[in-house]
Amino acid sequence: MSNPWIAIGALAVVALAIPITMMVASALLRPSVPEQGKRAVYESGEVPTGDTRIKFNIQYYMVALLFVVFDIETVLIFPWTVIYRDAVANVGLAEALVPMLVFVGILVIGLGWAWRNGAVRWIRSPRAQAQRVEQ
Repeated sequence: MSNPWIAIGALAVVALAIPITMMVASALLRPSVPEQGKRAVYESGEVPTGDTRIKFNIQYYMVALLFVVFDIETVLIFPWTVIYRDAVANVGLAEALVPMLVFVGILVIGLGWAWRNGAVRWIRSPRAQAQRVEQ
């Protein structure tokens, strides 16, 4: 029997060699035509206006962070649900269920903390509030 690490190493070498070879071939074969237009900022076909350093509401990042946390939760719970019946048959109900309940409990505590601190409450801008009052 050959060593399985040889196959993993060969796969790693191929995984690195193919993109590097493609980038080198592209750099050697492509024409070089420097133009001012190629160096301009491109944003979906629109001419950019204003400064690129605008302030975003921190809640966008909080929502994204919460989404990632609960997306990872889904990714971890799904395989557990697939093997749950076999796990209960092999190790018993408590040993199969308790680790997942602890995991979900920690996430619920985190969600409660985020909720209490206002991370999931969307704050409206004063302009949006004024428009809502006018309607």
